[in-house]
Amino acid sequence: MPKQFLVRAAARNNAEWCAAMCRSHGVAGEFGLQAWAAPVRTPLYYPDAVTLAPSSDPLALAARIDASSPGASVKDSFADLDLTGIGFQVLFEAQWMYRPAGAPAITSDLAWSVADTPDTLHAWACAWDDGDGNAGFFRPELLEDPATFVLAGHSPDGRVVAGAVASRSDQVVGISNVFALDTGGPDAAWPVVLDAVHRLFPTLPVVGYEHGEDLEVAKCHGFEPIGPLRIWLLN
Repeated sequence: MPKQFLVRAAARNNAEWCAAMCRSHGVAGEFGLQAWAAPVRTPLYYPDAVTLAPSSDPLALAARIDASSPGASVKDSFADLDLTGIGFQVLFEAQWMYRPAGAPAITSDLAWSVADTPDTLHAWACAWDDGDGNAGFFRPELLEDPATFVLAGHSPDGRVVAGAVASRSDQVVGISNVFALDTGGPDAAWPVVLDAVHRLFPTLPVVGYEHGEDLEVAKCHGFEPIGPLRIWLLN
């Protein structure tokens, strides 16, 4: 697949995941030709808009979100916008990444499951949060989305010790919120996450985005960077 096609597919997949998370918090966004956007402030860590095509119109994008106060954010999926003129600054830059469907399967020592009940979702969220006070961020309403799969890796004693969220779309499956407790971080999480993804979606390429050390770890697990993205924050 051409990289430009893959970046568009990854951006669309990520926007669909952002839309699902927002719906679980009672926030309804809307897809347009250039971007997905929400008219009110989105949940913590989630953008108010995600561009879906290169060279989106900055003013039209800003008009679709709540840009009246600090905290609004835009995921510039092609790293080709300049939003400084309307008060935004770059928060960080990252790389979209891709792993082919036919890549070698990953084996893991951890058992895995899909957290598909309020109780198992809460256990997963507590592990993801690791005591920071945001475990309630993942609400039971998220379980109503048929394209969202919350993946949990279990230690021999049954504790959730690793995991991620898999978001299925027509052409790819996107991975986000990768974590592992104890030692190893993402390097310990990727084997069980990719094992689960390979078994659930054997014909779909895997996409996502990372930056810094987490990107280097993902590359060690078969991912290839395919294009830059940029997160803008209104100060």
